[in-house]
Amino acid sequence: MMDQEMITIVSGLPRSGTSMMMKMLEAGGLRVMTDNLRTADADNPKGYYEFERVKQIEHDRSWLPEAKGKVVKMISELIKHLPPDYKYKVIFMRRKIEETLASQRQMLIRRGEPADKVSDERMAELFRQHLVRLDAWIKKQPNVEIMYVNYSEIMENPAEHAKQINQFLGNVLNVEAMVDVVDHSLYRQRR
Repeated sequence: MMDQEMITIVSGLPRSGTSMMMKMLEAGGLRVMTDNLRTADADNPKGYYEFERVKQIEHDRSWLPEAKGKVVKMISELIKHLPPDYKYKVIFMRRKIEETLASQRQMLIRRGEPADKVSDERMAELFRQHLVRLDAWIKKQPNVEIMYVNYSEIMENPAEHAKQINQFLGNVLNVEAMVDVVDHSLYRQRR
C-alpha cells in the first residue's frame, strides 16, 4: 500500500528521462500530479507530465498537501526548496551529461532558439557542480529518501529497474505495465 502521506518526486537534469519515468509510474498505478499545460511535441512525444506550480515552490508551497500520495515532476534545481514538514521519495534520473546536452541542443534547435549560448564543456561543468551540491543537500535531509536511476540502464533492462523502483516505493506498482511503456525509439541521443 502506498504511503498516502508520502510525496513522490521524479527529478533530474533537463532531458534526463524524467517524463519517461513519470509515464512509467503512471502506468504502474501511481496518481500523477500534472496540469497538462505543456503538451506533447517532437521532443517529448509521450508528454511532459509537468505541473506549473512546482516552478514556484520557493514562494508557493500551498499545492504540496494535494501532492500527498501522488507523484510530481520537479527539476533538480528546485529540490532544495522542498520544505521539511513532508516526507519525500525522490526518483532521480541520471543520464550521461553528453547525452543530456545533445538532447537539449536538439530541442533548442527544433524550437528555433540559440543552442550555443554556453559551451557544452561549461554547461557540463555547471551540471556536475550542481549535482555535487544537490547530493550533499539531500544527504542532510532526514525526510528525503532518494533512488538514482540511470536512463540508459533502464533502456537496456526496463524490467529489472521497474522491479527496483517498485521496491523503493513499497511494492505497490504494476511492474509489467511500467515496462510496457518504455519506448526504445525515443532514446535518440546515445553516446
